Amino acid sequence: MRISQPLLRFGPTMAAAAVLPLTLTAGPAAAGPGISVSTTGSTVSVTTTACGRLNGSWGTASLLTSTQASFAEGRQVALSGTSAGQSASWSNVSPGTYTVVVVCSNNSTAGAQSVIVSAAPTPTRTPSPSASPSRGVLGGVGGAVKDYGTVTLVAGAALAGTGLIAAAWFLRRRSKPYRF
Repeated sequence: MRISQPLLRFGPTMAAAAVLPLTLTAGPAAAGPGISVSTTGSTVSVTTTACGRLNGSWGTASLLTSTQASFAEGRQVALSGTSAGQSASWSNVSPGTYTVVVVCSNNSTAGAQSVIVSAAPTPTRTPSPSASPSRGVLGGVGGAVKDYGTVTLVAGAALAGTGLIAAAWFLRRRSKPYRF
């Protein structure tokens, strides 16, 4: 009797084998010059590898608001870095949508990208240690604290007491010699 393997088991392998010759003939994708923009809080940063140094300058980056139309109207910052990568950043940027444009020192545009700066979360007020009474070390799973009622405490004490009485009875009985 012959047992056949289901087609589902070999389906992904067959699909990969069919696509492999297509990817090998396409050749590597050329990575074009461009910029990468990121935000951290109210700071906007841009990095690029597209600019070359000319007359001691890598180029300039500009942060434009939605109402500004030209590179010259934005907040401009000179690029700094090395031939491996250049960067610029703006701090204290208000929440909103901005466009970052990078122009290299040879007047070629490295790229433009939109970025959204979000409002910082409102910090929550934590009371000072002197304002709240000390509760010592908070135990439990993950530091969780739960106050138990009277019934729960009485039941726990009864179980603990029963355990102590059972242990004493077992040890006392065990110490007596057997009589035949």
